[in-house]
Amino acid sequence: MKKKLTSLFLAALLALSAASCGQNPQREEISPEASVESVDIVSELGLTAEVKDASAHTVEINSALYSHLNFEDTSEYENATRGLIDAPEVLELTDGSGTVIWSQEAYAFLEDYETAPDTVNPSLWENTRNNHAYGLFEVTEGIYQVRGYDMANLTVIEGDTGWIVFDPLMSVECTQAAMQLVEKNLGQRPVKAIIISHSHVDHYGGIKGIMTDEDAADKSLSIEQQLASGKPPIIVPEGFTEHAVAENVYAGKAMARRANYQYGVLLDAGVTGKLAMGIGIGQSTGTVSFIAPTYEIAQTGETLTIDGVELEFQLTPGTEAPAEMNTWLPQFNALWVAENCTGTLHNLYTLRGAQVRDGAAWAKYITEAVSCYGDQAEVTFQSHNWPHWGNETVNAYLVNTAAVYKFINDQTLTYINQGYTSDEISNMIELPDELAKNWYTRQYYGTVAHNSKAVYQKYMGWYDANPVNLNPLSPTESARKWVEYLGDTDEVLRMAKADYDVGEYRWVAEVTNTIVFADPENEAARLLCADALEQLGYQAESGPWRNAYLTAALELRHGNSSASAAQATTNGDVQKEMTAVMAFEYMGILLDKQALADQNFTINFILPNTGERHMLQIKNGVLLIYEDALGEDADVSVTCPKNALLYLLQGNAEAFGQVAKIDGDAELLKLFASNLNALSSIGFSGFNIVEP
Repeated sequence: MKKKLTSLFLAALLALSAASCGQNPQREEISPEASVESVDIVSELGLTAEVKDASAHTVEINSALYSHLNFEDTSEYENATRGLIDAPEVLELTDGSGTVIWSQEAYAFLEDYETAPDTVNPSLWENTRNNHAYGLFEVTEGIYQVRGYDMANLTVIEGDTGWIVFDPLMSVECTQAAMQLVEKNLGQRPVKAIIISHSHVDHYGGIKGIMTDEDAADKSLSIEQQLASGKPPIIVPEGFTEHAVAENVYAGKAMARRANYQYGVLLDAGVTGKLAMGIGIGQSTGTVSFIAPTYEIAQTGETLTIDGVELEFQLTPGTEAPAEMNTWLPQFNALWVAENCTGTLHNLYTLRGAQVRDGAAWAKYITEAVSCYGDQAEVTFQSHNWPHWGNETVNAYLVNTAAVYKFINDQTLTYINQGYTSDEISNMIELPDELAKNWYTRQYYGTVAHNSKAVYQKYMGWYDANPVNLNPLSPTESARKWVEYLGDTDEVLRMAKADYDVGEYRWVAEVTNTIVFADPENEAARLLCADALEQLGYQAESGPWRNAYLTAALELRHGNSSASAAQATTNGDVQKEMTAVMAFEYMGILLDKQALADQNFTINFILPNTGERHMLQIKNGVLLIYEDALGEDADVSVTCPKNALLYLLQGNAEAFGQVAKIDGDAELLKLFASNLNALSSIGFSGFNIVEP
């Protein structure tokens, strides 16, 4: 009997919260029971599963940064610590069961070093130190931020009688703690409105730390009526709900696993482990919630006055998020730039996987903000990291950030038109020196190399035009042929170890991982690959790069550890906002296509509470969706509320049967529902990454 799905949407949210629910059998840590040949070469090369110190080559590379960058310029640290009102001596938050879901205490070791340890890129060390500055801060009189209580910032604007809250973090527990800090120092005030800048979970998941569904304004009312009702509206950019629900659903399980690598979920914080990742110290793993927005901003220039505070909105779609907006607060001369400027180079492509972002559009909307507000802006503040003050500084910050994204976009296209491939461009492209040396455009989160790949993907796709790469072998098949041609892998490993000893870590990682894909039990290849990746992690300025390298090293040494990943939890709020068509699309992904390969039947779905009528056709295991159409000769017709579709996704036949009226061949509906299980196999979300 096939297993029924439990909460499939949980996987989607866990992708954003850097969690994995995989149950892969873990590979045993390297043991003395390895083959004689393996033991011999492992011993000969002096390989162990222990974490290593920085090599002399890594020390040299990291040390060189001190002469390349101006570490005497402490302006970003001064910005990160400016305006501190209050902070607890120890910050460590737990959920209802006592599990730690957020900790700044884990990074207390930062205070033990005057300069970066050899195992840390000095620039990333500075970013980590800045992100360790947590507490309640004054941005300007009437605007305050709680920073360092989650990956994002919680911002409160003081109105005539209450608070306007921007971006209520990712976890309910973190938001509650942040608001408690606000109230302790600034007094208790009612929340008059919540503004969510964009459609990523770290900016809305904590909303139920502030309010309940019943507390929110009635979205059927006009915004003026909502504001007058006494209940806070939830204000978002146009398209927010669709993107918030959909972005990580379809590939949610894969994103969940890949997020283990990007966010360093499996790593301990430390000088040989996890550090900050450019836009924060990490991600919380508390309770993720959702309350449906009550009002969407539909055009740039729209203004609202909330509790005596005037706000003017600038839509910035297709930048850091598909639905995003900046906000201008004229009475404060303050510009909220959401996540369009963050004090670091951001991602046009993110390692966990997502649709690529548009670097040209990103630059365009920043320059639009400069044109609209640059003359007046005295402070710019944002959803990650810290503000920047002074009109000249603010304009330089905005223009330099825009210039970086535009350069990457344009220079990549220049190289594309010269015939260079994605890999070639990523190794060629370098920012102009004056742009590269700004602390707030350094590669702490995104990187120039990967952003250039994103531009290439946007315009050219995956194919590099070389017919050799039209239809390549799978990585495992290719690796086996390479090993077959190479012959004596021990000799290859000796050569690789010699290259490791002279600092050729990128090549050593590549060649040893090829051997691992051909023979996952080759312990010498695993250990040497881990050592090379570890040194690359120590050198990385990007927090996600460091996390990915060190996580791969961990798993090569000790096996797939995804089953032990910390997990966020969800109360199912987001599920309810899924459209019917989105639910059907996800059913198509979940459908066991092999099991239904010889089937051809149709199902009508009639949803009276939304007025929707759709037909599904199962065509040889493929799910086709006919929107706003019913089949006259459908094999089965289902009449049910829209939310009953979630019961199908969850495999809850009993609950579905209680609310659904079924006409026609119920056995076909049962056949369809029982085969929505293609992703339910144990271990799917814990798949291997750095080995087959």
